[in-house]
Amino acid sequence: MVVAALLYALGIRRAAHRGVEWPPRRTAMFLLLGLGPYAVVELGFLGTWSAQLRWAFTARIALLLLAVPALLTLGKPLELARAGLGERGQQRLDRVLSGRVSRLLGNAMFLTLFTAAIFCLFLTPIVGVLRTSPVIGEGIGVVTVVAGLLLIVPMMALTGLHASTFLAIEFLLAFVELVIDSVPGILMRLNDHVIDGITTATGEGWWPNPLHDQHLAGDLLWFIAEAADVPVLILLLLRWARRDRAEAADFDALTDEEHDALVQQHLRGA
Repeated sequence: MVVAALLYALGIRRAAHRGVEWPPRRTAMFLLLGLGPYAVVELGFLGTWSAQLRWAFTARIALLLLAVPALLTLGKPLELARAGLGERGQQRLDRVLSGRVSRLLGNAMFLTLFTAAIFCLFLTPIVGVLRTSPVIGEGIGVVTVVAGLLLIVPMMALTGLHASTFLAIEFLLAFVELVIDSVPGILMRLNDHVIDGITTATGEGWWPNPLHDQHLAGDLLWFIAEAADVPVLILLLLRWARRDRAEAADFDALTDEEHDALVQQHLRGA
């Protein structure tokens, strides 16, 4: 958290040196709405007891992957980086954002498959190792947020102007994701044996038994995954609106003769 805050402050300083006054509200949103929820998740109940309670670990990972990165982007860290960079730095940043890796990470299809693959790990004994290992349990809090940012930032940047047909496919897959994301949570909820192999209840007397703990984890995973799909659909709507504006601007720039020639080419199947 300290490193992230210092990097953000450094970006504000570099932007000020280039004559860009960074809005204080964005700084407040980054610190309060971005790093604040991260502190609540990692330093609060979920982070403290995630090794003992599976539902706490599941909610922690799902929030760090889907919710916290989206909240961090409210502070516009990408725009801040652009404001603090010189012309060459902005060109390099644009090349990165327009590259194949960014287009892949910012694709709703990849987001669907990636999150589904991560959530499917909760259906294997691997999750027991991940949440009970002290080293992995601490490091996963940072790795998960970074992975979420690598998915969310390209989508928020609206990199690339996809064709309308491609955007329609993304929309369809995003709606399919509403079903795909629910599968791991439903399977955890309906399973009558402890999947991660940790059947010994440890901790306070009010804690649920391992099977009930798994059922609660499935409920939370289902709810968080479904709720996180709503911002993705909104981002796709924004991307589609941007594409429509770009196409309208292209057509408005044509003369009547150019427009007629384009229509004739289309009718001929050119």
